[in-house]
Amino acid sequence: MQQITVVRARTRSRARTEAAVAAAAAALVTIAFAVPQILSEEWRQHLYAAAAPIFGIWDPHLGWGTGPAMAIAAAVVLIGPDLATRLPWRQLLAGSWLAAVAWTFALSMIDGWQVGFAGRLTRQHEYLYEVPGVHDIPAMLRGFSDRILDFQPDSWTTHVSGHPPGALLVFVLLDRVGLGGGAWAGWLCVLVGCSAATAVPVALKALGAPEHARAATPFLVLAPAAVWVAVSADAFFTGVAAWGVALLAMATRLRPGWPVIAGAAGLLLGFGLYLNYGLVLMAIPAGAVLVARGFRPAVPALLGVALVVAAFSVAGFWWPDGYHLVVQRYYQGIAAERPYSYWVWGNLAATVCAVGLATAAATPAALRGLAIPDLTAPLAGTPMTTQLRERLDSWRAAVDPVALLAAAAAVAILAADLSGLSKAETERIWLPFDMWLLGATALLPQPAVRSWLAVQALAALLINSLLMTNW
Repeated sequence: MQQITVVRARTRSRARTEAAVAAAAAALVTIAFAVPQILSEEWRQHLYAAAAPIFGIWDPHLGWGTGPAMAIAAAVVLIGPDLATRLPWRQLLAGSWLAAVAWTFALSMIDGWQVGFAGRLTRQHEYLYEVPGVHDIPAMLRGFSDRILDFQPDSWTTHVSGHPPGALLVFVLLDRVGLGGGAWAGWLCVLVGCSAATAVPVALKALGAPEHARAATPFLVLAPAAVWVAVSADAFFTGVAAWGVALLAMATRLRPGWPVIAGAAGLLLGFGLYLNYGLVLMAIPAGAVLVARGFRPAVPALLGVALVVAAFSVAGFWWPDGYHLVVQRYYQGIAAERPYSYWVWGNLAATVCAVGLATAAATPAALRGLAIPDLTAPLAGTPMTTQLRERLDSWRAAVDPVALLAAAAAVAILAADLSGLSKAETERIWLPFDMWLLGATALLPQPAVRSWLAVQALAALLINSLLMTNW
């Protein structure tokens, strides 16, 4: 009886801690929205985000997607957790992807077909604006860096200049195969971006956490991040990077064919470098996978990365040159005026909007799951290398893969944030890292799952209905 009382007290204590952390995250978001309204109009104009910390404008509205979005949310909240535990694995993955696509598309239709979906990637600052001007792909790659800086007659448009040529290349190739225009580009981004809802569980199962992989799927389906998955090119980047990490996790099992799987992971992660300069930080989650399960897949994975780097370099684009020019271009624009003093924490509020309060609530459990070893404990009389290996093996057996990948994503986000190269718009820019943060929701206690799912869905519906986002 006493043991039951202790367990109940511990459960109540953890629930209070989860609620307190979620409340703190909600307070951060509230303050980030409130501060621009309190300070002067002149200061507010320098934010270049009318609904700061979200890039968009205040515009309460409903659309024909509102009803379907509410219905999908209700269905996932009510039956999603049960299906996640009962469905066969492959059916669960397929169902999660389809449900994520339906949820994401319904949210976009709150804004309407043209504004919310088909026209998102056709604006003057977007990728498709440049597609008709690319007549020679090799010439585009060779001369790409020459057009990065602004105030030139042939300067690339904002998003093209801010990314390596792989991003533009994807949309050019899509156009070349007859799938041109904003609708096809939007579907590519949504379908690939929503596949992250299956890539994350695949990675978690491969790393030895099948129950957590299942528990995370409803939260990945109903992620508030779906507001920016439809439609932004960053959603496409997210899917590519997520599968790179997932394949690397699969390779760590060292089953037949693992070098090929590791090489494929390297190809995806390497291609990610040429989609978004910031995806160099995916090395942190990828490294966490190797630290947790072994480094043997590192060699074929690095070979895959090297092949992609070599291909783009031979084609005429040198990544370091592009990166340094992008930093210059970044400060040629509004980033030079956006105040770091606001965005260094406003970015984090935007991230909370994307991952939801349920992810914040899961933070205490994730910290416990890291099983951080006591490095101050005295070492035995065995050789140092043996002692360190034993400690690493002990930690590997204790650490929760969900917690490890969430922590790695958080480190990547903090690195990007402190760099000052992501002032605003991080609700979409950090989507590739957000998906691994969302995995931490698998650690929420079972009795509270439906409540937290409802909170996630409500957040997405409110953001999409109160704001007209730019992505």
